[in-house]
Amino acid sequence: MPFPLYMLALAVFAMGTSEFMLAGLLPDIASDLDVTVGTAGLLTSAFALGMIVGAPLMAALARNWPTRSSLFGFVLVFLSAHAAGAATSDFRLLCATRVVAALANAGFLAVALTTAATLVPAGKQGRALALLLSGTTMATIAGVPGGSVLGTVLGWRATFWALAALCLPAAAGILTGLPAHRGQHKEAADGHCLRADGRSLRAELAQLKSRRLLWVMLLGALVNAATFAGFTFLAPVVTGTAGLGDLWVSVALMLFGAGSFAGVTVAGRLSDRRPDLVIAVTGPLLLIGWPSLAVLAHQPAALFPLVFVQGALSFALGSTLITRVLYEAAAAPTMAGSYATAALNAGAAGGPLVAATTLGTAAGTLGPLWVSGLLIAVTLPATLPLRAAPTSNRTGA
Repeated sequence: MPFPLYMLALAVFAMGTSEFMLAGLLPDIASDLDVTVGTAGLLTSAFALGMIVGAPLMAALARNWPTRSSLFGFVLVFLSAHAAGAATSDFRLLCATRVVAALANAGFLAVALTTAATLVPAGKQGRALALLLSGTTMATIAGVPGGSVLGTVLGWRATFWALAALCLPAAAGILTGLPAHRGQHKEAADGHCLRADGRSLRAELAQLKSRRLLWVMLLGALVNAATFAGFTFLAPVVTGTAGLGDLWVSVALMLFGAGSFAGVTVAGRLSDRRPDLVIAVTGPLLLIGWPSLAVLAHQPAALFPLVFVQGALSFALGSTLITRVLYEAAAAPTMAGSYATAALNAGAAGGPLVAATTLGTAAGTLGPLWVSGLLIAVTLPATLPLRAAPTSNRTGA
């Protein structure tokens, strides 16, 4: 794989760590800024909202910019937002920096998803996306636990400063590794800016009229919703249902992250040419796995292996569906990545919200796991048309 892909993955690692790290930092932030933990939780909602809105918005703004400049700029904005957040003592300003960081994250990921597909030969798009998304999975393995430890020892601000510092090598790698090509543009008769390939923004947005594209985006969002419904509430399952100490929460999260890394790595080699195989294998296993995890969660010997397996299956299926989004949106080369990013984050935001409603019911801490299973049960029959998905088309530059 080309060196620039690894730099893009490093930036995704920093951004993924930022997205997930707040779960372990909220009490410290709430105490330091004199707000309740519930109010501090708005930081997570602000980031999710910024990601969903920011993906298409930032991609549309950056479509006429040189790819290297836009990616470099998004990383610098992300870095600056974390530096400002680390320095502030005003909760409202901190919340604003989270929105700005999310917008930069969304813009970066939308452009990076499309860029990754152009850095590799035809037929290796899935592997390129798997490498890019491995930055997110590595964030759950190392970034989030590491940030939690750093925050515990040196305070939450140290974690924000560390993420800002981590952006520096990623920015340098993007600046030196990616070619400085500037897209050529021309003016259409109706006044709309065209890329050199003749596609206007209006034409690219018109791809959203495709029922097949919208269907794949919906499936990707549902699978991601199932993934984050269970992942977000693993901590109370470990400490409550399984009766283990707080230290074991980090173990469970790391196992889920390790499984997700394995899942995207294996699926990346198959998602281009055999997406039907990935869907046919992982879908039914996920449908069995989430309820099994709910039933066996009180037994640590079963809990931890199942957490690893669910992470692997969830990210294998999710990354395959996101690859299909890029294929289906091949006629929207500058916006395809934003469609995939929006689908990913709609699920990441919606799944935990639905799962949280079950915590006060008779299902208790196991409710989110049942929600994950239900979401997969709804999604699985709808994936059948994808068995005939074409694999020869490829996202353009």
